[in-house]
Amino acid sequence: MLLAEDDRAIRHALERALALEGYQVTAVADGVEALAHAHKSPPDVLVLDVMMPGIDGLQVCRVLRAEGDRTPILMLTALVETADRIAGLDAGADDYVVKPFDVEEVFARLRALLRRTNPAGVPVPAEPAAPRQTPERYLEAAGLRMDPQARRAWRGERELELTRTEFELLELLVRNAGIVLDHSTIYDRIWGYDFGPGSKNLAVYVGYLRRKLDHPAASPLIHTVRGVGYVLRED
Repeated sequence: MLLAEDDRAIRHALERALALEGYQVTAVADGVEALAHAHKSPPDVLVLDVMMPGIDGLQVCRVLRAEGDRTPILMLTALVETADRIAGLDAGADDYVVKPFDVEEVFARLRALLRRTNPAGVPVPAEPAAPRQTPERYLEAAGLRMDPQARRAWRGERELELTRTEFELLELLVRNAGIVLDHSTIYDRIWGYDFGPGSKNLAVYVGYLRRKLDHPAASPLIHTVRGVGYVLRED
């Protein structure tokens, strides 16, 4: 694990807590060091403070994502406005924790991120339904085609450029096409953690997917069921 936090007290305390939890931690004080270590010895997961001198956590995240690095990233931020958290997600972060935080929440979110990237041995609930597969390698539903092994997706002949979280969310919706999935189910399956009714994470990612899926000549595919969740279907 790579931890980047410029506040020495927070960095040392979190480093100790993570080590006691069983993580092998490399702790650095700024974004320049974080990028250097990430390039030299890619970690299993990154924990990045947003506000750091020089290169901040958002810039580190953008650089790694631009390079094709899909290592899970958890952001630490003292910024509580929704727009600030959306900026972190836009930069490519997978999740965030708002300061001051409970270290147990950090542990829970890290476990959720690592379950998503290393699911071996983790029990997964049975899927409610599965779409037609042609051939077995591909998933198809509502005019979408996905290749989970290659992590590629198309609407018609147009290939979609998706982040890891966007791909996993779309795959979940495709596998359950026509079935309304509630917020709690989606949070548990994608993030491994229910952020509660006040969270905007899911709405943000659904918005990302809609912008990438939809175009004026085609009907919308992801529909909101008020008070419940979302469903993938063609009208």
